[in-house]
Amino acid sequence: MAEKADIGLIGLAVMGQNLVLNMNDKGYSVAVFNRTVSKVDEFLSQAAKGRATIYGAHTMEELVERLAKPRKIMLLVKAGEAVDDMIASILPHLEKGDLIIDGGNSHFPDTIRRTKELSDKGFLYIGTGVSGGEEGARRGPSLMPGGNPKAWPLVKEIFQSVAAKADGQPCCDWVGEDGAGHYVKMVHNGIEYGDMQLITEAYHFMKDALGMSPGEMSEVFAEWNKGELDSYLIEITSHILAYTDTDGKPLVDKILDTAGQKGTGKWTGINALDMGVPVTLIGEAVFARCLSAIKDERVAASKVLKGPKARASGDKRQAIEDLRKALLASKIVSYAQGYMLMREAAKEYKWNLNYGGIALMWRGGCIIRSVFLGRIKEAFDREPNLTNLLLAPYFQKVIEDCQGSWRRTVAKAVELGIPVPALSTALSFYDGYRSDRLPANLLQAQRDYFGAHTYERVDKPRGEFFHTNWTGEGMDVSAGTYNA
Repeated sequence: MAEKADIGLIGLAVMGQNLVLNMNDKGYSVAVFNRTVSKVDEFLSQAAKGRATIYGAHTMEELVERLAKPRKIMLLVKAGEAVDDMIASILPHLEKGDLIIDGGNSHFPDTIRRTKELSDKGFLYIGTGVSGGEEGARRGPSLMPGGNPKAWPLVKEIFQSVAAKADGQPCCDWVGEDGAGHYVKMVHNGIEYGDMQLITEAYHFMKDALGMSPGEMSEVFAEWNKGELDSYLIEITSHILAYTDTDGKPLVDKILDTAGQKGTGKWTGINALDMGVPVTLIGEAVFARCLSAIKDERVAASKVLKGPKARASGDKRQAIEDLRKALLASKIVSYAQGYMLMREAAKEYKWNLNYGGIALMWRGGCIIRSVFLGRIKEAFDREPNLTNLLLAPYFQKVIEDCQGSWRRTVAKAVELGIPVPALSTALSFYDGYRSDRLPANLLQAQRDYFGAHTYERVDKPRGEFFHTNWTGEGMDVSAGTYNA
């Protein structure tokens, strides 16, 4: 009788292949299947050659037959309809109590739906975020599993074995029920959008305001990576800027300035709007990619729309240090907004999220991994019910230290006509969040004037609503749609 595999995996693209090899390295036997069956044989004869405990399957029946009970099958296929189609093709071959794991970038409402549908049929389901790209999958990713809690004991050992480690602890733990894992991965990706945009704005400022070459900028990012900004994205930015093409010239200068996206950042922005949470930095990061995509329009506009061209004067070294601090302060705001969104989602979807644990899961293996996340974990360890990261003593102190540099950098960019949407919106959010009074009183007056939407008063208890007949020609009837 053939030996049974510990886990099955469907989808042998780059991520799937590397995760299989990672699992096998940790001592787990894996059965693999791919819809294009030739990829199975190709994988076994090349990347998995000589590995006796990686088994290929040419049919779904063969894959399921090869698995130890309760069966565990992980999908690494394109998010959306392909996941539903694959689940439908697997289910007829499974028994109640078997487990399906979706390791793709699925939208969390789909994971909520699938968890319930499979539970109603007697099957277990996990939707897990997997971050770290090709390298992470091979050497240790960040894993963010959620779904049916009964499923976690079946894969906890495997997941935590293959996950990246930070201070000896696995960057993987149970996130919460139904769509919680994929939700946290969505927010992770949104923060990733924000981090990347902030870094590109720092690059743009150094290039256009300070006239620096890619090589000079590479050295700056390498130096930044030795301090508070130490992170994967800062590190690879230094490498990218130092990379030369075959003619010896910087490759980055030859790359077309139109950015793509796969949707997770957009999902984060849409969900933030649905929740009423001001996740402004991630929104600007998504819109910056959209603006980059209209390249032809921008080229045409550049020929007719005028703006300043002068470069910054003064101490370049001080300008670079100001930029570093502006980047650090904005990064704090980005994470603060992401955590605000997760806190609101936990209330909405009744998830018990461990915010410090999430920071630990992100400390290794994933794209946004950085020493910065250790500070976030410490903040929530000290105060689990922390309202906002900006209120934690460490982050208060950092913002206080960075604030002058942050304002000088944004002001100089505006003066020179260099777009810094993420850096500037982070500063605007900070100023708005620290304001005990915003001009929304005038906005409410406007709403009441044209739509009788009512308002509350500072000299009356919250929850009492008023309407004014502003022109003397209106009515005393109000719309009753006030929402705050």
